[in-house]
Amino acid sequence: MKRPIIGIIGNEYVIENRYPMHAGGTLNSSAVADVAGCMPLIVPSDPRFVSVPELLEACDGFLLTGGRPNVHPQEYGEEATEAHGKFDRARDAITLPLVRACLERGQPFLGICRGFQEVNVALGGSLHPEIRDLPGRDNHRMPPEGTMAEQFALRHKVRFAPGGVFHRLMGAEEVMTNTLHGQGVVRPGHGVVIDGHAPDGTPEALYIDGAPGFTLSVQWHPEWNAANDPVSRPLFSAFGDAVRAWAEGRRTPVLKTA
Repeated sequence: MKRPIIGIIGNEYVIENRYPMHAGGTLNSSAVADVAGCMPLIVPSDPRFVSVPELLEACDGFLLTGGRPNVHPQEYGEEATEAHGKFDRARDAITLPLVRACLERGQPFLGICRGFQEVNVALGGSLHPEIRDLPGRDNHRMPPEGTMAEQFALRHKVRFAPGGVFHRLMGAEEVMTNTLHGQGVVRPGHGVVIDGHAPDGTPEALYIDGAPGFTLSVQWHPEWNAANDPVSRPLFSAFGDAVRAWAEGRRTPVLKTA
């Protein structure tokens, strides 16, 4: 049976300071193939090569991945500063309209880390460039040293709204997650429901109120150990179910988001 296709938003890299490329992490492909049960397809996220209408027809769902470059603050009405870090304007030009188009069509997407932030910005929300600088907030960035397992280790709890979408999906009000991000949501966008928070109040899980399709997005990185982690597996499984439903033409969400 033909597997549905999930477009994995790629990031731009330069190899050996001279060779530009688009790539996606193997962890993302593994989570899509092994847990969601779909075919991963890495998208060169640059409007020179692809358009949003083409992507909507080529793919059944989208994984909005993490990445080192941040969404440009001009997208939410602010000026860039050194604290905002590096940017990828080509990716902005693809992902932000892609999110809005998917919402209109009911086409499924799952946002991770930067992808979580892209969903918020696409709907008019804003970000803080460095949440560890805010009073009472913790440092959510990746540890600078250590093995991959140490850097992606579970580091803090996330508490979901009682009876909410994530609570029902996970079967628990509170879970443990990793954390590898510097920026965070300040003002939620139109229809964005923050359904989970870290202990310091940082938004960690969201969905779009009233959306006809799968819109769950998380600030952590569930692609790590996705096949075995009790938080990651149900998230990718539900995403895969929603993508299959779309591919089969049912156009109905497997998990209601309102």
